[in-house]
Amino acid sequence: METNYTLTNIEETEQFLSANGIEFTSVKHVAVPTVEKMLEEVKFEDKNVTFAKNLFLKDKKKKTLYLLIAKHDTVFDFKGLAKFLKTGSSNIRGGDADKLEEILKVKGGSVNLFSILNDNENKVELLMDKALYDQEYIGFHPMQNDATFAISSSDMEKVIKLSNHEPQVINFSELIVLSEAGKDKQEKKEKPKKEKKEKVKDEDLHELGITISRQDDFSLWYSQTITKSEMIEYYDVSGCYILRPWSYGIWERVQGFLDNLFKENGVENAYFPIFVTEKALTKEEDHLEGFAPEVAWVTRSGKTEMKEPIAIRPTSETIMYPAFAKWVQSHRDLPILLNQWTNIVRWEFKHPTPFIRTREFLWQEGHTAHATKDEATKFVYAILECYAKAYEEMYSVPVIRGIKSRGETFAGADFTSTVELFVPANGRGIQGATSHYLGQNFSKMFDLWFENEDKKKDFAHQTSWGFTTRSIGAMVMIHGDDKGLVLPPRVSQVQVVIVPISNKTNSDQILEVADKVFDTLKKAGIRVKIDDRKNYKPGWKFNHWEVKGVPIRIEIGAKDIEKSEIRVVRRFDGKKFQLSTEGLADNLHEELQKIQHEMYEKAVKERDQRIKKSATWEGFMTELNQRNLVLTPWCDKESCEDNVKERSKEESKQAENAGEEVLTGAAKTLCKPLEQPELAEDTKCFACDAGATATALWGRSY
Repeated sequence: METNYTLTNIEETEQFLSANGIEFTSVKHVAVPTVEKMLEEVKFEDKNVTFAKNLFLKDKKKKTLYLLIAKHDTVFDFKGLAKFLKTGSSNIRGGDADKLEEILKVKGGSVNLFSILNDNENKVELLMDKALYDQEYIGFHPMQNDATFAISSSDMEKVIKLSNHEPQVINFSELIVLSEAGKDKQEKKEKPKKEKKEKVKDEDLHELGITISRQDDFSLWYSQTITKSEMIEYYDVSGCYILRPWSYGIWERVQGFLDNLFKENGVENAYFPIFVTEKALTKEEDHLEGFAPEVAWVTRSGKTEMKEPIAIRPTSETIMYPAFAKWVQSHRDLPILLNQWTNIVRWEFKHPTPFIRTREFLWQEGHTAHATKDEATKFVYAILECYAKAYEEMYSVPVIRGIKSRGETFAGADFTSTVELFVPANGRGIQGATSHYLGQNFSKMFDLWFENEDKKKDFAHQTSWGFTTRSIGAMVMIHGDDKGLVLPPRVSQVQVVIVPISNKTNSDQILEVADKVFDTLKKAGIRVKIDDRKNYKPGWKFNHWEVKGVPIRIEIGAKDIEKSEIRVVRRFDGKKFQLSTEGLADNLHEELQKIQHEMYEKAVKERDQRIKKSATWEGFMTELNQRNLVLTPWCDKESCEDNVKERSKEESKQAENAGEEVLTGAAKTLCKPLEQPELAEDTKCFACDAGATATALWGRSY
């Protein structure tokens, strides 16, 4: 039985319980982050309610995550628990807050039974206290700690069953007995230890870094990388995230780069409201159908129901084009070339992934109106090239320029052009950005017409195009390694970090040299930072800045000063070498350019090695299941693509069930590359044997 629940607050928990016929009693109260506070503040007048104690744990050695739910007065014995779980007692510790929020969709202090329903991929093992099953009613937080719901023990079991988790039921009194064995001997061996000053241990250093490889668990690696590098902070609305300065600074640089390119193409910036009326949004049926499941509606103001619901923009065609229609009368009023930098809300119901799939995201959206199809089409490709440059020149990420299939075309467009990316580490494609030719579809709907040079009425030819913060996530996935981020110099908030390596006798001298190097580099336009914190050792600092992906680290020690040199370490490939302080700024500028270029070349090579060709279904599935992209001859029919999606999904499941390590899921066309090879007249479609009319690039994607 598959589950597909997403509970993030009290309302969604209520809906789940009601929908599944589970009776509950609700009590609102002040926020109670601990079970002790709960016992003080929460009272049920008509029920004998036992409160639950909830812990999110991990096994450091096995990388296993646990949700432990016990009676509030249960005495935990972690030594006994470790023996029960067959691991060392030192390996059981509190789970990471980012994983708690990512998987169970709940913050610390609010952990509860209902949160296990969010673990649709069964990444967390459920441990239940046997004593809870003997209680009449048990109290749990409904995803937030300012309320408590009481449900019966039988309904507790029903919730567990609906979560599709098979719990391990633990008798904690037996665990205590189990751990007592050998305790006396251990106490005799133990001797009083002298108190030591707190210091950062090797294992603590390790915990600061990335603890999982991309190959072992790509999803967990990605989550650790974006949180430990201080790019993302999780938020209490599912699918929404805080962009910290380390990531927002990247967005600012790419934003500035694109904004200049847009303006070189005659585009001006404007701003339009975030709200759109239902009448305007529903005017273009194909457009609405493409976004309907993701549209968020405002239906109430305070406690008053609104007469007409208002949508929060999923995109702005239907907001902007009524204004365009007012502004245009003659061909002399064209073209209109406008762009806005803004946010968008699309209420995604799929598993959210920071940057890649979120309910709110930052983007730019451009909208234009032209007198002719030729002019509008040329503009579509001009913008596509701006996007390609942003990826290639700023992110050092190669793209494939192409046209979307009919089934993947933007709702309401005649055609969609795209730049497509590839993540070699997990074999998935990512749509980088799109530029659409809308034809006259919207202009006819919104009465956007003009008098042409022949003094005849004609409708405008339109384009729309967008680039989002998804690009940051793609960059992380493509360039990152097992140590964390690897940032291209042009987008990195800090390009060079200086780490002084000193002791008590030479500290002042080394810091003085470090300050001079800092001033030299800053004046030369290099984004530089000194990490002169005295409460951290150099090794900790090295690890910290490696996780954050800073392109170059400079180390300055006593021996370096004697030789008028500094030590340079490149984050991209780990190369280490000495540079003279003479001409340092010029040499580092050159080194940063090299890193930018070499990162791009490496990404191109890794991608190209994973693009395969096949003219048959069997060859296609073989390459696809090996996590490659596949170029095939194709009939370009929507019905054929639908069939490919179904067949590839089913066959990959069969391969997985047979024990093969394959990337499961449906394959789809990423694009028809702009560079099309010539097809022989008798070439057949790889999937249906109809005549092939194009070469398509296929893959599994985000």
